[in-house]
Amino acid sequence: MTIDKGISAADARGPASPIEFRLDPGSGVPTYLQLVHQVEHALRLGYLKPGDQLPKVRDVVAALAINPNTVLKAYKELEVKGLAAGRPGQGTFVRATLSQIALPELTELSKALLGWLTAADGAGLDEDGIVALFTSALRDFYERRGGSRTRDAASGKTEGVA
Repeated sequence: MTIDKGISAADARGPASPIEFRLDPGSGVPTYLQLVHQVEHALRLGYLKPGDQLPKVRDVVAALAINPNTVLKAYKELEVKGLAAGRPGQGTFVRATLSQIALPELTELSKALLGWLTAADGAGLDEDGIVALFTSALRDFYERRGGSRTRDAASGKTEGVA
């Protein structure tokens, strides 16, 4: 099959999604929820916006070697939350955003966090130690603040915490 005007086969399938999923098999979090959480994080950070296409199910299945039903379950969960919508024959697209902060502020916060991570690494903490310290500090912060985190009524999951 020949594609005219120098368009590659990948381009012929449509634009690539701005998100690439990764799995952590040791996390204890079900695979479909890892996908949902990654989309939610990308929405919060402004990496995904309404109208963006999520990766096609077949592409996720090929890249991660998982069951198509797992991807479909994740996309269905995003639809139930009102964050995505499927378009028959086209794919799944972002409908809403969770972005809470403008990009310039996000960039500054990211730089500050990278500085903190560098200091933690320099102090000898490994990844698990950094996660434990951050999680503890985050929990203490919200407890002192009066526990103002919001909770997702359907799942009981605390929102606003990565």
